[in-house]
Amino acid sequence: MAQKGSGRLFAPSWPCGQFPPKGIFTKMNDGFEIGSIPAARPVLIAGPTASGKSALAAAIVAQGGGVIVNADALQVYGCWRVLTARPSIAEARALPHALYGHVGAGDDYSVGHWLREVQGEIAQGLRPVIVGGTGLYFSALTDGLAQIPATPAAVRAVADARMAAEGVAGLLAELDAATTARIDIQNPARVQRAWEVLTATGRGLAAWQDQTGPAVLPLDAVTAIVLRPQVDWLNARIDQRFDTMMAEGALEEARANLADWVPTRASSRAIGAPELIAHLRGDLDLDAAVAQAKLASRQYAKRQRTWLRNRMKGWIPLDPGV
Repeated sequence: MAQKGSGRLFAPSWPCGQFPPKGIFTKMNDGFEIGSIPAARPVLIAGPTASGKSALAAAIVAQGGGVIVNADALQVYGCWRVLTARPSIAEARALPHALYGHVGAGDDYSVGHWLREVQGEIAQGLRPVIVGGTGLYFSALTDGLAQIPATPAAVRAVADARMAAEGVAGLLAELDAATTARIDIQNPARVQRAWEVLTATGRGLAAWQDQTGPAVLPLDAVTAIVLRPQVDWLNARIDQRFDTMMAEGALEEARANLADWVPTRASSRAIGAPELIAHLRGDLDLDAAVAQAKLASRQYAKRQRTWLRNRMKGWIPLDPGV
């Protein structure tokens, strides 16, 4: 641990045989150090893709104990490890991890599923260090979650078919104004979910959210950190990380999912997966697939940055790249 006042968040010494962090944080907010977090206090770490969230979570748990709990909607799926940047087998063995890779590719998995499982992890007694880039998970955790009925399979099938035929615009046009103003309309999954709720229940998603239950972990009971890297730094890391993913078997991972590929599944939204599948089907050459996957990752990071900036104003902002 660096000396207090040095401006360094952490500089961990990783023993031989343990994994190194995926990113090194060289400068953070002055006065903030890992050692300042009470050992029993839950920690939340949000940030855009490739910003170094997992490295920070690992450093906190390595120093102060606890369990690293996933808050990424795509890292829950067992069919992807490389493309979703799930912790490696070595990383998962070195420190306690939970809610990674435990959901089948075709299984439904909602914010409600995740929140119930997080409550189960908290009940185990280890201090949770909850890390990821899915903003809705954190909102549900710190603000509470409306008890919305499950979407009937028939409604989901209609939504999937319309998304495939029309894209997002048709469903978006049918949403109520309050819901349209509240959700991320650039995110097709959020639009589809809102349409399904309205169609199945006759009430808009915003109306359901206005009847939200109590928070599991209110902000005043946690240390909440949001990573806010500079755009150029992050984009360079995104491109470099995808190159590393390709070297580590991302194409082979996509090939393993090719026979069972269903583009409307939530698990098929892994960044880079549609592009690599298109290559494997002969629709894109590999260079074009990689370039499009990197672009999709950068666009995703931009949406995340916007969401985090607007919704996480009470969190501790840290810049990992200065």
